[in-house]
Amino acid sequence: METAVVNESARSESRSSLVPMAIIGMLFFIFGFVTWLNGALIPFLQTICDLTAFQAMLVASSFYIAYTVMALPMAAIIERTGYKSGMALGLALVGVGALIFIPAAYSRMFGIFLLAQFVVGSGLTVLQTASNPYIVKIGSPDTAAVRICIMGLLNKGAGIVAPLVFAALVMGGISGISDAELAALTATAKDAKLDELAGQLVNPYIGMAILAAILAVAMTFAPLPNIEDEEVAGQEDAAVTLTGLMKFPQLILGSVALFFYVGVEVIAGDAIGLLGRQAGLDTATASVLTSYTMVFMVLGYIYGTIAIPRFISQQTALLISAVLGLVFTALVMTGSLQSTALSAATLSLFGLPEIPNAVYFVALLGFANAMCWPAIWPLALEGLGKFTSKGAALLIMGISGGAILPPLYGHFADTGDGQMAYLIAVPAYLFILFYALKGHKLRSWK
Repeated sequence: METAVVNESARSESRSSLVPMAIIGMLFFIFGFVTWLNGALIPFLQTICDLTAFQAMLVASSFYIAYTVMALPMAAIIERTGYKSGMALGLALVGVGALIFIPAAYSRMFGIFLLAQFVVGSGLTVLQTASNPYIVKIGSPDTAAVRICIMGLLNKGAGIVAPLVFAALVMGGISGISDAELAALTATAKDAKLDELAGQLVNPYIGMAILAAILAVAMTFAPLPNIEDEEVAGQEDAAVTLTGLMKFPQLILGSVALFFYVGVEVIAGDAIGLLGRQAGLDTATASVLTSYTMVFMVLGYIYGTIAIPRFISQQTALLISAVLGLVFTALVMTGSLQSTALSAATLSLFGLPEIPNAVYFVALLGFANAMCWPAIWPLALEGLGKFTSKGAALLIMGISGGAILPPLYGHFADTGDGQMAYLIAVPAYLFILFYALKGHKLRSWK
């Protein structure tokens, strides 16, 4: 009888969390779409603004630095307004950032593009800060991992769609935009062609701004239950809280591991287009390469959902991710930029265009990276007790790795070789490997 009551309670809880799950799932898809749109934007802006690889990677940097600069201010706002209002604010900021793309496109001024990216990133900072703990709190802690995996699949699935939508809306109908074709034009003709290409951004970003505004209004009336963050109640002394967090090595090292993970994830997802251009692919083709990385990330999430904890632990999943990251990075640096044998034997079977072997291994880094985020979070937060919420905020700030490592990759690509620049990923994966083997087990600095 008691078991029946428990089962009925679980079913009731599942039904009560279904609508909030659907709404938050929509948000995860949205900020996955906007985030992985960067992979298409980077080679596109490199073309229309005539950028070096370092400058092009600032597109990602200006987006991800918002997570560091705005995380604490946005967290303070959420504490005042609540999670639901915070999500509405985040959507509104995304809409404002989308509107800034319009003067950026008309002027082709790179600085305005970076400002737009920062504002969009600030909006997603609010969405991430509000939605991640919300998805954990709307149901049983025992099923939180399942909810996180579902959100991850939606997020990365959006990453597959975003570059394809970008290519269809922005690149469709525009020809003569390869490096060789542009170089053959006179200065006046080239400028006109780049103005035409930049102008293709206007209507899609107007649409994005309108959609974000509609969703922001809808969010204020959405049937989302208010939830309390009891763990931060009464923690008014920020200095004491910070000191308390420093006592947890698994958290501090976990934040560093997330920093490196996000850095290599962005390089694999956003810089793949730069390597594609180095291999001789045109801008239109290079702009959709992020979709390849996202396909492998989705496969990685599916693998993790099936395997954890039935066959492997979270620790083992992170260990496998680190090892695969090191192996695939080595293959990126040594793979061919001419041969397409690997994709011909696999991706072409599904009707996908062939890509050079080295670029294929960059896409495979998506599979290696997939389980880092869901594995690091529970390992880093284990044993934090009342410090869990503040610890989660520290982990969110680890996303700043996406602001720092990609420009470093761009610098090394400019001064050396785009393939060998992937060497920057080696120390990142080595640290993740250390965290999987030992770092997450530490409970004292001594």
